[in-house]
Parts: sequence; structure tokens; C-alpha cells
Amino acid sequence: MNGYYVVLITAPVDKGEELANFIIENKLGACVNVVKEVSSVYWWKGNIERDKESLLIVKTSASKFNELVEKVKEKHPYTVPEIISLPIVGGNPDYLSWIDDSLK
Repeated sequence: MNGYYVVLITAPVDKGEELANFIIENKLGACVNVVKEVSSVYWWKGNIERDKESLLIVKTSASKFNELVEKVKEKHPYTVPEIISLPIVGGNPDYLSWIDDSLK
């Protein structure tokens, strides 16, 4: 599987850095930006919920995506964590090569 993804993961504010470190240490992503706090409004079990969360922005290869999902779900405190990918349709070739090198 070729290609690259930007993966968005939300987490409790106090778990964002921990999950980012876990992703990098396990070579599931080459880089994780942690946006410390975002306001989230969402449906959960029939109710509208409002929370403060951290947003992780992960750059990874398509070949690592399934493993990233599996491992993050094991570590994540949510029952149904948000883990969604957006394909990278273009980018600096040097940066994309760096992603590959970082995930070896």
C-alpha cells in the first residue's frame, strides 16, 4: 500500500502527550502535532456532549495506518476513539521521504 496520511485523533487533554509519545516510540507515525485543547461538541448515547480535548495530527504512511488504529485503540481511554485519516495528495518529496525513513 503506497501513500501517506494525515490522521486526526482526539483524546482527553491529559492524555494527548502520552498518546503522541506512544505513536512516535512505536514508529506508527513520523510526526505528531499536539493541539493542547480544542472544544468538541458531539453526539454520544443520545445526548449532545461538550468536552475539552487534545487533537493529535499524525503524519504517517498508508502502510502503517491499520497498525496505528489497532495500537491506539488498545492504549486510548475512550470506548470509541476518533481516529480518521485524510490522504496526502501532494507534498514536499523530501518530507514524504522523511516520513518513510522515520517509520523504518
